[in-house]
Amino acid sequence: MDMTSIEGEDGSATIVSGVVVLDPSYRVLERTHAVFETNRSYVPGLLFFREGAAAVLSVMRLKARPTLLFVNRCGINHPRMAGLASHLGVLLNIPTIGVTKSVLCGSFSPPDRVGDASPLLYKGRKVGHVFLSKKDCRPIVVAPGHLVSMRSALELVRLHLAGHRLPEPCQVAHRYVKEVKRRTMHRRLDSPPGPGASSSGSCPGRSHRCR
Repeated sequence: MDMTSIEGEDGSATIVSGVVVLDPSYRVLERTHAVFETNRSYVPGLLFFREGAAAVLSVMRLKARPTLLFVNRCGINHPRMAGLASHLGVLLNIPTIGVTKSVLCGSFSPPDRVGDASPLLYKGRKVGHVFLSKKDCRPIVVAPGHLVSMRSALELVRLHLAGHRLPEPCQVAHRYVKEVKRRTMHRRLDSPPGPGASSSGSCPGRSHRCR
């Protein structure tokens, strides 16, 4: 799962959330998205209140229930120990892993070699790993979101690397959301989550060498 926003001139923003379901060979089985407007401004540490409704709606539109969600947002590596990936997992009762490209809080020793991971510590507590997933790229941050252990979160990310900086589920979702953003900037906005939501899809775009 990935999310992005289209900032409006009046202080509003259009939030785009997309989720992609893959089989073990990374074949796309299903993909859905949600797009709607919010007047909430970006506040570090409170991202769920801005993007959460779109994230929930995009998952609700899936026909199949995911067994695990890789979310391109923080898990417990958060000042309140509960980022968007954690909120999403609790609300939907789905195991989630947070994968981000930067550190929101905490300290760490940079990993030296590709495949190495260093503990991310915040206020004396381990809240995730800083993981060097690809050569010549900055490390990523991997943290449990909900119903996943610290060790399992890191091992599952390692297991799903396919030559990119991000694990393949995040990589595919990132491309999908970029395409949805391009194609839906001027379409009607969705309503908040409710019964009878239908699925929708689009096509992936290109990836960057450090994605």
